[in-house]
Amino acid sequence: MAVVLALAAAFAYGLSDFVGGLASRRTSAWPVAFVGAVAAFAGAVLLALTTDGSPTRDDLLWGALAGVGSGTGGAFLYRGLAAGRMGVVAPISAVGAALLPVAVGVATGERPEFLVWFGILAAVPGIWLVSREPGGTGDVAAGILDGVLAGVGFGLLFAAMGQVPEEAGFTPLAVAQGVAVVGVALTAAVLGGRWVPYDASQAWGALAGLLATAAALAFLLATQSGLLTIASVVTSLYPAVTIALAALVLRERIHGSQGVGLLLCGVAVGLVAAA
Repeated sequence: MAVVLALAAAFAYGLSDFVGGLASRRTSAWPVAFVGAVAAFAGAVLLALTTDGSPTRDDLLWGALAGVGSGTGGAFLYRGLAAGRMGVVAPISAVGAALLPVAVGVATGERPEFLVWFGILAAVPGIWLVSREPGGTGDVAAGILDGVLAGVGFGLLFAAMGQVPEEAGFTPLAVAQGVAVVGVALTAAVLGGRWVPYDASQAWGALAGLLATAAALAFLLATQSGLLTIASVVTSLYPAVTIALAALVLRERIHGSQGVGLLLCGVAVGLVAAA
């Protein structure tokens, strides 16, 4: 069940990125991101209000830390995109999002089976290859820094959400999404971006945000029914979903290295599921 839920999270995150990316192409990324964050917060609040849960202060703090990770990861990812360093930032951040929670899971006592470790060994290069956009421009050194910081942020999001127990309900998730709204606005302001929505097309960010809430919910449930190690690695395969959707819907070309990455991602899912 944990693998199924994590796959659902990966699909929802990948679809969210696809929708948000399309909207950003037609307008500006920051307003789309802000609308998405607000919609994600609204969806999480609705979940929290309509379900039972008794979160402790620690649970809420884990949620807030997850929100900080989400805001930080998104900020450096957007900075890399704006500077034309996406081909460097995206793969590093995606790998970081997978590896940091694995390290946390192992440090807190999780011991995955050998097949899971083989799956991780296949997933890491798969995530890298499928996220890598050949022919990227910009400062590579600065792109590495942005990628590492984005990966730490997304990894922190996954690792912190993985500490929320089932009895806490979904209030910690709402806290995380609320902190992320503030993070998007503050980061855009600091980087000189215009985050206040000004065009009707930016409303597509709401769909991306609701999909992100669904993804976060599926990931949270995956960590509560299985290992953080497994949930984080499978969920981090979301770039493969985005690339596949771009190929199917937009007829975008899949580069050779990305094809190899998709194959490795499939192998990783098979190994983890077999365990």
